[in-house]
Formats: sequence, C-alpha cells, structure tokens
Amino acid sequence: MSVPRVAIVGGGITGLAAAHRLLELQAVTGRKVEIVLIEPAQRLGGVFGTEFVDGYQLETGADMFITDKPWGVDLVRRLGLEDRLVVPEPRFRKSMILRNGRPVETPEAFNLMVPGKLWPIIKTPLLSPWGKLRLMLEPFIPCGSATTLAQDESLADFVRRRLGREAMERIVQPLVGGIYTADPEKLSLDATLPRFRAMEREFGSLYRGMRAQQKRKKTVGGESTPAGQGRGDVAVSGARYGLFVSFQNGMSELTDRLVERVSAGAAVWQGRGVARVEREGTRYRLWLTSSNGVIDPTVQKDAKVGESSREAITEASELFDAVVVAVPSHRAATMFEVAFPELAGELQKIEYASSAVVVTAHRDDQIEHPLDCYGLVVPQIERRRILAVSVLTKKFPQRGPAGRTVLRTFIGGALQPELMDLSDDELRRVVREELASIFGVHGEPELCRVVRYSQGMPQYHVGHQVLVRRIESLVAKERGIWVCGKAYRGVGIPDCIHDGEQAGEGVWETLFPALENPAPVA
Repeated sequence: MSVPRVAIVGGGITGLAAAHRLLELQAVTGRKVEIVLIEPAQRLGGVFGTEFVDGYQLETGADMFITDKPWGVDLVRRLGLEDRLVVPEPRFRKSMILRNGRPVETPEAFNLMVPGKLWPIIKTPLLSPWGKLRLMLEPFIPCGSATTLAQDESLADFVRRRLGREAMERIVQPLVGGIYTADPEKLSLDATLPRFRAMEREFGSLYRGMRAQQKRKKTVGGESTPAGQGRGDVAVSGARYGLFVSFQNGMSELTDRLVERVSAGAAVWQGRGVARVEREGTRYRLWLTSSNGVIDPTVQKDAKVGESSREAITEASELFDAVVVAVPSHRAATMFEVAFPELAGELQKIEYASSAVVVTAHRDDQIEHPLDCYGLVVPQIERRRILAVSVLTKKFPQRGPAGRTVLRTFIGGALQPELMDLSDDELRRVVREELASIFGVHGEPELCRVVRYSQGMPQYHVGHQVLVRRIESLVAKERGIWVCGKAYRGVGIPDCIHDGEQAGEGVWETLFPALENPAPVA
C-alpha cells in the first residue's frame, strides 16, 4: 500500500500546527504519511517576527498570547518550551483609554464590556454622570426578546442595549477594536464574544453573570481575570500562568521550534504557491507556482502555451490524498474557484481589513508621560489617526536597553482604511505627531520600523458563524479538503493552533480507520 500524501498549504502558525500534529500522530501510531508544507514566502511563521537590532528585541507580530484558551500553552509544553515562558511585568498591568486627547486609566476590573467593580466606574472621567448611571443600571435592563436572543447581533447593538451609548463609544469600542480592528456596527457578537450573550441568557444581566463567575472561580481556588487588571492566573495542564505569556527571546521561539520539528519530518517547499486545486478521482491535484509566478522546474510536469511564446505559462502539478489549506480565505478562494466555485464563492464573502504597526524606540528622556501601563486604546470618536499603542518595554523590560522605551503603534483597520494608502514615510510622520500629542514624545526615535498587514485581519461580521457552517458543509462533502486559520473560528494564536491541529486530526481520521486513532489533543 502506498504512503498517503498530504499537502499543507500555508506556513503560518496554523499550517505549522497542522503539520506538527500529523507528525505527532505518526509517532504515536507508527503509521506513515508523506507531508508536504507549501509556502510561497521565503520564511515560515507568517506574521510572527522577533528581530534583534542594536540591543532591542522587536516584535512585528503578536508580542504575547492568552492562556485561558489552553491550546497555545499545551502546544508549548509538547514542544518542550515550557521553561522558556515569561509573564508580563505585573507593576504595569493596566491599560489606558484616550479621553479628550488625554490618556485615562481603564476602570479597574472592567472586562471588555462588564464592570467587575462599581466604584471605579463612579470615579472614572471616561463617562459623563449620565453615562455612569446608564452603565450601572445594566442589572435592571430587561433581556432582549426571545427573537433577539436567538439571533446574531452586532457588538454595537448589544452594548448599547445593555450598557448604553457612552459605554459603547468610550470604553467597549476601543477595547474590542484593539483586538479585531473592526467596525462594531458590523462585528458579530456570537462569533467574537459569545460568553457575554451567554451571560445575558443565563443570568439576565452581564454584571450578575460576572459576579457569579467570580464566585465560582473563588470556590474552585481560581481568580477572576478582568482585562488588564488583577493577577489573573490561569491553570493549564497542571501549571499556573499569567493570563498572557511570551517567550524569553520573543514569540519567534514558538515558530522556530515548530519549523525545526516540521522540517525534520516533512518536506518543506518554500517559495512555491498553489494556483488552484482540482479533484482527480479520489485525489487532489495542486497546480504550483513559484513566488514570482514562474514555475519551479524541479517539479515541472505540464505546460500550457498561449498564442505566442512570450505568453507561455508553465504549470507544475502534484497529486495528494488530502489537502489542508491554511491561508487567508480570499487566497483559498482563488485556489478553489475553477473546480469548486460554490466553495470559492462562500470563502470570498469573508471580508478583511488592512492595518500597519509602526515600531519605534525612544530614550526615556524623550517621553513626558510615565507610560506606566501596557498600552493605550483610542476610541473612534476621538478622531485620531491611530488605533492603539502598545508599550512593549513595560510589558517586558528585557526587550530594550536600560533607559529606552519601545512603542508599537497600530494604524488602519476597518474604521480607517484610507490610512493604508499612505506611504511608509507618511505613516512614520503620523505616528510621530500622534505620539507627541498624546504622550509628549519628542525628538527622532532611535529606530523606526513600519510593518504592513495587507488584508491581514478577517472581519467577523454579523452572520459569520452561519457563513462558516456553510463553508464547513461544502468542505465536508469532499472528505479530503480542510480549510483552517483565523478566518473562521477565532483570530488569536491559541485559536489558530487549535484550528490547525483539528485539521491535522481530521486528515488522520479520513486516511486511517477511526478506531486506530489516538485520543485528540485537549
């Protein structure tokens, strides 16, 4: 019997997790699978990137990941990286929100849209007296109708209904916008923050639901984990970690170890893309290109010739028994549009937003504000040109030399798409002006990097879960194709890891009898 071939298209965190899970299953069962990881870029790891420059340790992608979803930390343990984890500096564990051009501390124990304590709400200058009263009336606001509770709802509609307009505009929109870079009027509550909908259904109130959860955690020996506040330790796989963790030498430690493991057991084709996927009997033919649109001659098998030799297009193809597509959904759609047009059409319906992060390093004496926080988020109604600022060296002081501060300023997203038309120099100028106005940052930064994420963040609009179920139904009919990644079931690092591992397990269950499969990853 020939060894099954599996193609994994996409060498980001999701594709690497899928390949790694298949290698784990091979090791446990003794079964053999030929795994080919295909990535058009010249480096693996996707948006992750830790760079060491002049004593600085810069992150161009995520600088940490959350632990209350266990899949990230569980993978770290299996990779042997558990002793490399570090937690952010607890002294500065708070966030700020811009109010009339001034940074204001987020009310203590405010968990994205639920106040854990009332006194900080009474004291905060973020809301007017009426806005505070409306927020504190939340426990007395009737639940939505049965029809409302049964349907998806936008984040903005839900928050205005439960907490009022001011809480939505001044607190919730910037906090959630910092995660999803999305328009809250379109953002699906069920697809992004379903636990708050569940609180309303079960307890009739977000505040009562939060209090019940806090009591439950204390009963079992845990602690509540409000956003940016308190200790917030989370128990995972027998150990306790902070709510967020990173690695001693940056987030690239995770992808570097994954690349090392995957490269040792799978073929890695870098600099090659997939033009299209077609069914051929019970198998799938992938038509391959190189990253510059020219086919790699080492796998050349077929040729298509246009009207003249200058229009000649050569396409290489390979047959596989299963295909995992771990790239953005709009790229996946182009691969499927010829042979699977209905699937491609559904994938195209997932919209994306573009953004950029400008990483700057400054001497401390160039900054008037103490920056005694993890970061700042900016409400849309402030009409500024940035979304948020993360203070990397307050989270992890070792990320820069003594007396230096590294800032990561975020621009663009669904609410300010026009800013992505600016040049890199113009983005640098915008950031210098905004940082000067908000934090009193003056002088030229010691270094400045602009990193763009074109069409980088999927937008989970109202109805997203229904759309994903249609995609899953179409994929399931093939019994040999999987799509995974942050476009579908979660945008965080643990979500992407879990999605990739689930795809890997799905491949295994299809290729081999279910009774021979080991237990799935928790």
